Amino acid sequence: MSSRPPYKGSRRRLVMAFDVGTTFSGISYSILDPGQVPEVKGVTRFPAQEHSSGSSKIPTIVYYDKQGTVRAIGAEAASEGIFEQAEDGDWYKVEWFKLHLRPNTRQTAHISEQLPPLPPQKKIIDVFADFFKYLFQCAASYIQETHANGRTLWNSLKDDIHFVLSHPNGWEGPQQSQMRQAAVIAGLIPDNTHGRSRVSFVTEGEASLHFSIENGLPADAMETGEGVVIVDAGGGTLDISAYSKSTNEVKDSFEEISAPQCHFHGSIFVSIHARQFLEDHLSDSAFIDDIDNMVRCFDRTTKLRFRNVNEPQFIKFGSTRDNEPESDIRYGQLKLMGSDVANFFEPSVRCIVQAVTEQQRTAHRAFSHIVLVGGFSSNDWLYQRVKEDLQPLGYNVIRPVNHLNKAVADGAISFYIDHYVHTRVSKFDYGQFSNVRYNPQNPEHVARYRDSYVSLSGERNIKNSFSVILPKVSETKEFSRKFHLSRTTQSSFKSASAVLWSYRGEITNPRWRDVDKGNYSLLCKIEMDLSGVDTESLAQTGPEGKFYLFHYKVILMFGLTELKAQVAWKENVSRAIGISCKHRTLEIPRLTRESRRGALLRFDMEGSLNYRYRSPARIIYD
Repeated sequence: MSSRPPYKGSRRRLVMAFDVGTTFSGISYSILDPGQVPEVKGVTRFPAQEHSSGSSKIPTIVYYDKQGTVRAIGAEAASEGIFEQAEDGDWYKVEWFKLHLRPNTRQTAHISEQLPPLPPQKKIIDVFADFFKYLFQCAASYIQETHANGRTLWNSLKDDIHFVLSHPNGWEGPQQSQMRQAAVIAGLIPDNTHGRSRVSFVTEGEASLHFSIENGLPADAMETGEGVVIVDAGGGTLDISAYSKSTNEVKDSFEEISAPQCHFHGSIFVSIHARQFLEDHLSDSAFIDDIDNMVRCFDRTTKLRFRNVNEPQFIKFGSTRDNEPESDIRYGQLKLMGSDVANFFEPSVRCIVQAVTEQQRTAHRAFSHIVLVGGFSSNDWLYQRVKEDLQPLGYNVIRPVNHLNKAVADGAISFYIDHYVHTRVSKFDYGQFSNVRYNPQNPEHVARYRDSYVSLSGERNIKNSFSVILPKVSETKEFSRKFHLSRTTQSSFKSASAVLWSYRGEITNPRWRDVDKGNYSLLCKIEMDLSGVDTESLAQTGPEGKFYLFHYKVILMFGLTELKAQVAWKENVSRAIGISCKHRTLEIPRLTRESRRGALLRFDMEGSLNYRYRSPARIIYD
């Protein structure tokens, strides 16, 4: 990859990335100076970890007391003696909380049973806010302490920081909305339009691609048309994304070549499988109450060191006085067969292999390189097993040489600076349920006659037709669909709303709500400001008298890392103004109050003069 160009902005700016992982979290940042080449830096010193030089990650753990006050967090929550303090104070230990934010689907419903509960007085957005606040304080201290004139530097930048928040591939608009609100609660940004615009989102898969480009992507994967799969193996999720070097003229650009995947088979699930094994193995043992401690010891030692299925493995959890030979416990150590430990990893291995083959099946370009990043990828057994299964299929499986657990945080900063990905793939069909004109010759319409009604215009329509606005695609562009509103009074045109749904099933062209209805999910509500509509031009006459018919488009901007929407309409005023223009298109701001909302005066190709209004629509997630 070519060297990064100098920053072209007109003023100095600080960009900060928070990687809140299931088990560990990190912070990266960059100070953007006009004319200078940006550098990605990491926070490597945290409270209670001051003497651990170069540590780029801290535990994603929070301890709360019964009043909901944070008592220990991050590195402090893993310090010596904290476990005893927590027991004495009846503190709540909150870990793996990131997964409580996951999308609530049928595929993820079982995860709740495997997660530690949140404290009774805390919602997931509150825990995220507390952790964001802590990360922000850590970054502030680090920058002030390690940079020349650090305090002056910080004071000049702290009020306009841009934050990049990473999340698993499977997180969508509702999760992004909650994370942004957590940033508001934490005091990172003010609760206004400008403040909210200072937060960007990036998937962990895309952040990992940016990291890999800068830290060891194979040279032939950088060739135009060649594909690569990024496997971000973290504490909670496995995020699989496929990209290829773009064939367009944009230098150093990549495109997504298949819909990204997110699976709940990260490293914590190895520990969950180990716990399930131990509960069965020690069901009649005097050491059954030591399982929590055994699992902690397994996490810190056995899981990390495991490399050979043919050698016995040991969990050292007690003292030399702890013995129970019939349970394979001698001198404070529990002996496990290597094959049993290998089985704890096997669901994660199978998941990665199956996900890669699925990416190959659905990708519109071939690939041969598999790049493993993320903290779980540093596990040698996982890497060797994945390599063992994928190499015979013709894949080259590699790990970048630099710190794998920094991939997401560093990559998130690179995402903001470099923007390597220019095309993304939609995972689902997005649209809304609407009405279609009844056709007695259409068997599907006849079968749904009970869902028909007569409109204000006197036409019979069928309800609950799924109108796709954004299909499963691989383009960076806008997608729109025409809709209309029929109302009996002009005053009712102050506002309107549209409900956006996603279809997650296998039907190529989903059309009806009652077909595969279990795969339709409510995504959000789009609120539209219609106060600028010229309602006089909407008057119609129907069987019941005068009514108003308004045609509009819902526009979804796809290709960004966050879904955005607009509403557009046009008003024909050619007679009033008396201008026509053929064979050209002009854009002239309309000098009325509507122009302040983005209205444009356009001459269309047919020669009729139209006002085309276009304004942002507000997306609300429940």
